[in-house]
Amino acid sequence: MSKEALVKVRGVTQKYATGRKEFIAVRDVNLTVKDGEFVVLLGPSGCGKSTLLRIITGLQKPSEGRVLYRGQPVVGVNPHSTIVFQTFALFPWLTVQQNVEIALKAQEVPHAERTRRALELIDRVGLDGFETAYPRELSGGMRQKVGFARAMAVEPELLCLDEPFSALDVLSAQSLRSDLLELWVSGGIPTKAILMVTHNIEEAVFMSDRIVVMDKDPGRVVADVIVDLPHPRHYKSPKFAKIVDRVYATLAGQTQPEHIEVGTAPGVPGGRTRALPDITIDNLTGVLERLAEMPNDTADIFRLAEELRADSDYLLRLTEAAELLGFATLAQGDITLTPLGETFAEARILTRKEIFATRIRRLPLFQWLLRMLDAADNNQLERDVTLVALQLDFPSYIAKRQLDLIIEWGRYAKILEYDDSSEIIFREAAIPVESKA
Repeated sequence: MSKEALVKVRGVTQKYATGRKEFIAVRDVNLTVKDGEFVVLLGPSGCGKSTLLRIITGLQKPSEGRVLYRGQPVVGVNPHSTIVFQTFALFPWLTVQQNVEIALKAQEVPHAERTRRALELIDRVGLDGFETAYPRELSGGMRQKVGFARAMAVEPELLCLDEPFSALDVLSAQSLRSDLLELWVSGGIPTKAILMVTHNIEEAVFMSDRIVVMDKDPGRVVADVIVDLPHPRHYKSPKFAKIVDRVYATLAGQTQPEHIEVGTAPGVPGGRTRALPDITIDNLTGVLERLAEMPNDTADIFRLAEELRADSDYLLRLTEAAELLGFATLAQGDITLTPLGETFAEARILTRKEIFATRIRRLPLFQWLLRMLDAADNNQLERDVTLVALQLDFPSYIAKRQLDLIIEWGRYAKILEYDDSSEIIFREAAIPVESKA
């Protein structure tokens, strides 16, 4: 028997204007969430997962496309849905019970009824005895349980979760995942469907019935993976590992020809400025060294994440950096060192810097900055001037981080320098202007 569709997302695109360029957060997304489903939106940071969640709940209107809830267009905030965010968002001056009741109070639920519902939910999430406690008295996991209870108090048909476990330590997060699943599987919460955002692959497979895999630049759906495993699930089971491996392979993708991988320089009409992966060079070096110790210089990315105990999103950024620099290739969920990557992994420090410098000089982003430095007075650029130029191609928060990475990578490679006191970027041979201080 076919289940009823609660949510239908059709042709949704979200655009933002950023300087001379239009930034597309998500493009042409189609998605259906059915009654009884636990669906996860999974993808790297910046792929538009949270944007899509806000659009689905009616907190944000899409630039194009539409969202239907039970066949009717969503106009304004959807009263049948609610969101739990990664930050606990509790009112510190209210007790646990008062924090749970406040959503019901806003709906003008009578005092006696909201007290009954709040106490019932507090008990259901395992906080019985803490009704009069304040948020400062609770652990992170307990505070997030209050957030869950408050969201469920309004009895939403669609419960949306935006990275709800990411602010917790590992043990608290795992405990809370299990608690939520117990409530969901047992029918202990009055919810028809759950839609959760995460970048954690193992978490997605552990919890969901279906994983909608997204990629970035622009944000889009690239796969829809059914997780046909009974609860409770076990991380070490072969079937669990097989699905995790498949998702890793989907997200890692496959190495493309160099002109596609590196993108174009900022300001190129119709071009795609490739952002630098947000990683540290020390961590990249560590991964390459480990790969050099493996048979055929190859590793399954999922197994590598397990061995290194690395967050899946961060490891995928490291593999992206290795691929971008030509140190490794990706195919079918495996990463393999190139001869250049093997040379880098086995080289001494100064030789590594020389190899790294050669590789980043071929990236359009660095070519653009070096041309600007060559044309500037005294071969120097103010940080703010460079940042403004980057903001023409990236949203401001991404531009700022990209500039930090450009400086970090450039200094490591000794192709540029940076004076923090004067906030001046300059060629290594140039002498920076006197400090602004």
